[in-house]
Amino acid sequence: MKFAVKALSSGKARAGVVHLGSCPSSIETPCLLLSTRKGLPIFISPDLLSSLPSPDSNLLQFSPLHLEGASSTLVSSGREVSKRCVNIGQEARWGDTTPNFDSSEGPSPKTISSIGGLHQMVGLHEYGFAAVARDSIQCLPECGSTNKTGASFETPCGRRLIKPVEYMEMITSMKPNLWATLADEVPAWANNKRNKTSVDRTVKWLDECIARSPLLLKLVGRGGQNRVRVNPIGFRVVRAGGAVFGSIVGGSNIEERKRCAQEVAVRNVSGYWIGGFGLGESMEERPSLLNAVTDNLPKDWPRMICGLGLPEEVLQGVAAGVDLFDSAYIYHLTIGGFALTFPLDRTEKIDYNYQLSDQGSDRTKINLRATVYRKDATPIVEDCCCYTCQNHTKAYINHLLNVHEMLAQILLEIHNTHHYLGFFRSIREAIKEGCFEQFQKKFVQSRREHLAADVVSV
Repeated sequence: MKFAVKALSSGKARAGVVHLGSCPSSIETPCLLLSTRKGLPIFISPDLLSSLPSPDSNLLQFSPLHLEGASSTLVSSGREVSKRCVNIGQEARWGDTTPNFDSSEGPSPKTISSIGGLHQMVGLHEYGFAAVARDSIQCLPECGSTNKTGASFETPCGRRLIKPVEYMEMITSMKPNLWATLADEVPAWANNKRNKTSVDRTVKWLDECIARSPLLLKLVGRGGQNRVRVNPIGFRVVRAGGAVFGSIVGGSNIEERKRCAQEVAVRNVSGYWIGGFGLGESMEERPSLLNAVTDNLPKDWPRMICGLGLPEEVLQGVAAGVDLFDSAYIYHLTIGGFALTFPLDRTEKIDYNYQLSDQGSDRTKINLRATVYRKDATPIVEDCCCYTCQNHTKAYINHLLNVHEMLAQILLEIHNTHHYLGFFRSIREAIKEGCFEQFQKKFVQSRREHLAADVVSV
């Protein structure tokens, strides 16, 4: 992986370029990582991925926990229960307090490795994959069951305890382009003692993950984009399993955030994954927490974050110098039947001359389940060039939603992804033009205006 900062705003916002070995073109940052389940977008089929803007849509995020099914630990009622593979089709029962668990949930790491990794298994050879244990949709951190041996997650298969050795077995077999180390994430209401413990565990697991990552000796000259150790005979020790992103946590404690960032910054990593956001912190306290991290990180390496989904939250992350964002927001919009409609042209002003109840809209998105769209023969956004808007109408999608056709989610995810990629493109343009701070202020102000208009209209 190679990364370079190309433009800076008057603050900390920055535009850059990241190049991954499997992607034929460089990807501009700040950018959106498309959420997947088991390596494929949740609703968009592989043959429709090409309809999304490229290369902006060529970076996919997945959780290794979605694919792991051969060796894991199931946590129930505070106890760890080791699980072994059972015959396919046989259910494993763990007493009255635990749900049924299907051990054939995913192929084993050995099987994935024999196929050639995730790229080969899903057939997306020209896409980049970023592996993060948490995906903000189905694999959420459960700090109450996390202990010194591993991190606990709430998954569709129950509560899972993942140890560094198991996590690295998954990473080694799946061969992602970049991956975040295992982290002990805690919610905003965790006390200072728990925040300190989470930092200590995360740094310890970082060292364990790096130690277990496959190495490759490579003869190189001076310079280069990858930060690696250089031995006396001119060889560079690089990680063969993809670029390592060191995880940074600390909850809502600014001092622990700083300490974790400083500890991770001196490790042999290629980037940084900022965890613990989207877990209860307020919009007001988030900027100081983000700045506590980014102020203590080298400026030449990429930063990735999970948990910031709303447009205002993304702008907060960009303002702090974050480069890569997850896209759980798109999933939640799509499941709810919503379509993004806010203008992408930075000179366009949002119209507030209609009522929320009449349009099923909050001025940035519309609810296509609303009856007002039952006979609406117009596209979601008139000048949108996505597949959905070019071929279908609001009335058709309203019909699909009301009869529970999965095609509704497919068409909505295509539009919402296309629209949000356009939002990130506007952010990059604002940074390059040196007016990001004005862009952020105008966008947030317009959102506040529509909220005030809604209050007046009630």
